[in-house]
Amino acid sequence: MVTRDVLLAEFDRETTLTRVVLERLPDDRYGWRPHARSFTAGELASHLANLPGWAMATLRETAVDTATQPRPTVATSRAELLGQFDMRVAEARAALVTMTDPQLGETWTLRQGDRTLFSMPRLSVWRSYVMNHLVHHRGQLSVYLRLLDVPDRKSTRLN
Repeated sequence: MVTRDVLLAEFDRETTLTRVVLERLPDDRYGWRPHARSFTAGELASHLANLPGWAMATLRETAVDTATQPRPTVATSRAELLGQFDMRVAEARAALVTMTDPQLGETWTLRQGDRTLFSMPRLSVWRSYVMNHLVHHRGQLSVYLRLLDVPDRKSTRLN
């Protein structure tokens, strides 16, 4: 089995779970924030929806300079959010399907202008800065939804 097949199974599962959480954020709660220094719910959900775009940069490039990256847009509705997420997931999955083990072992670098923040194998970047990041922020958004008293999927089915 090649490494990408393991990564694809995990990617499919985690993005499916993430979409379920993103679907639950009501349109009228995008501006809510639990604390003045926290993301709004819309900003956090948009960040989560943008993370598969990081996957694309990880798979298609050997380096990214944060100083030259445009600011991602913040969705203002569930339809916009899910459209962005679905597009990025499809693109990232298509890119992942093409990866070989040697490509996943290549060094990938994150820079901020002239400063190198880190260099590590692409596979490590995928696991740490794409997948773990996705799971982390999905959990964070789940807490927001709980604070907003948004029913979870199980309780919605029972009602």
